[in-house]
Formats: sequence, C-alpha cells, structure tokens
Amino acid sequence: MDLAEKIAGNFARRTSHSRDDLLQLATLGLIKAARRFQAGPRANFRAYARSYANGEITHFLRDHGFLLKLPPSWRELHARGQKLLLHGISAHEVPARLGITTHHWEQIVQACTVRVVAFTSDDVP
Repeated sequence: MDLAEKIAGNFARRTSHSRDDLLQLATLGLIKAARRFQAGPRANFRAYARSYANGEITHFLRDHGFLLKLPPSWRELHARGQKLLLHGISAHEVPARLGITTHHWEQIVQACTVRVVAFTSDDVP
C-alpha cells in the first residue's frame, strides 16, 4: 500500500483529482499486477506493480482528461489554481498566487476546461 500511496500522491499533486480516488486506482493496478506477476530469480514485484498502478491512473486520466494536448506546466498550474479556488481564494487572486498574468491564467483555464465527451453507440444515429 505504501507504493500505491506514493504513486497516488504524485498524481494528486499534478492533477485536480482527489488523492483518495487516485489511491483506489493505484490499488486496483496493484491487484492486477499481483494476479499477473510471475515470480522468478530476477523478478522484481515492486517495479512490475509500479507500471500497473501508473498505467491504471494514466488510463483513467486519459479517458477523463483533457481533449487538447497541453504542456504539463499548464495542467499543473490549472490543478494548483483549482485547489486554491476550493480553499476559498477568489478567482481574481489566483493568477497572482500562481505568479502568472491574468491573461495567461485565462488561456490555461480555457484550454483545461475543454473535456472529452464519450458517446455510446446508442447516442449515434
């Protein structure tokens, strides 16, 4: 579980997703890794499991993430800005707290609020 907590914490700092949700995904990845792991003389479960936990979170973020390819710094600033807003900081104060201009913050917000919309086959005529 320490591995799952570390991985979830790393993703939580860089995204606006809850640490608890990411911890659940990382744990699910560890369970999948445990089921598929083949023990051997050179086998390292921790390294093997890390890739499954990272993959589980990455797939979730890809499926529920941004439609546009954005620089990691923008996604990080957006996540930090969202956390400030959740803590009661006014929208006008956020750019100053992040050390960026209002125009830059507006660009980041606009780019980061475009979301993927998934349609089921029932939705398509």
